[in-house]
Amino acid sequence: MDDLIEALTILRKYDNRRNPTNCEHDVLWVNVDPALVSPEDLTRLRELHFDPDANSEGFMSFYFGSC
Repeated sequence: MDDLIEALTILRKYDNRRNPTNCEHDVLWVNVDPALVSPEDLTRLRELHFDPDANSEGFMSFYFGSC
């Protein structure tokens, strides 16, 4: 759970909206534009199992996404 909390803390710097997440089968999405995130934070987010979506709509995690 520590990795999830750290990732959300990083992403909160870039967008702190009311409903930042959504979930699909086995994927947790965080609705933060990857273009806004610093290269250092992108690297750390990848280490924490969050990857930018190919459509640049946010970040996705298969590691934490079980719903």
